Amino acid sequence: MIVLEFKAKGKTTQYSAIDEAIRTAQFVRNKCIRFWMDNRGVGQKELYRHNTKLRAEFPFVNALNSHACQVAVERAYSAIARFYENCKKAIPGKKGDPQFKKNCRSVEYKTSGWKLSEDRGTISFIDKKGIGRLKLKGTWDLHFYQLDQIKRVRLVRRADGYYVQFLIRNEHQAVAAQPTGKTVGLDVGLKEFYTDSNGQTEPNPKFYRTNEKRLKFRQRGVSRKKKGSANRQKAINRLGRVHLKISRQREEHAKRVARCVIQSNDLVA
Repeated sequence: MIVLEFKAKGKTTQYSAIDEAIRTAQFVRNKCIRFWMDNRGVGQKELYRHNTKLRAEFPFVNALNSHACQVAVERAYSAIARFYENCKKAIPGKKGDPQFKKNCRSVEYKTSGWKLSEDRGTISFIDKKGIGRLKLKGTWDLHFYQLDQIKRVRLVRRADGYYVQFLIRNEHQAVAAQPTGKTVGLDVGLKEFYTDSNGQTEPNPKFYRTNEKRLKFRQRGVSRKKKGSANRQKAINRLGRVHLKISRQREEHAKRVARCVIQSNDLVA
């Protein structure tokens, strides 16, 4: 699958509804983990049945789309299956015990619970959480893909706002490429980002070191605020924005370097 991401534009009440949907998905996942802890040996089918009981017992769970609740169950079972797999491999030390989530940042829908507009400029979430219609802001063109190719839609909360991700099944056709017979070796280091076998080097941008002073300033701001206060939450958001900037800088730099290595050495025919 390929992932297309758009910035979600809406009202404050809609953002609050997204937060409520994320908290509900976290609640379902944690309840499934607790059910597994109390009943070791249960499988994914038993977790699905437990999810049905939760929807009947809690109205706020029933308000979330049923497919979104199923995804929360699948996330819980994924953690359980990973734990069992690590036990079978006899990995020394901790085996990755399933943990309760304290700060989930996304909720995922399958093929229901949402509807795209005809111009692909807005998306409406039609469950009972009250998210409503969100405007999509981005450069990707959704007209290129059919609706049946969109298998999942994910709402993600980040420090700088909310995003909508479309998980699209795309059948890639194999392209016949002739090998050029050229190879290049890369040596990654601390002083230089990499040095190839032809003597070309790429300087290390050191994004973390560049932003370290700002990070310390924002971290001090968080530590000085009273726990549980609104000002502390604002300070945490400012700190998260700096970390998000560093993450995006690293990602864009890695993409640019990969393109430069391929083009400069003519590795693609």
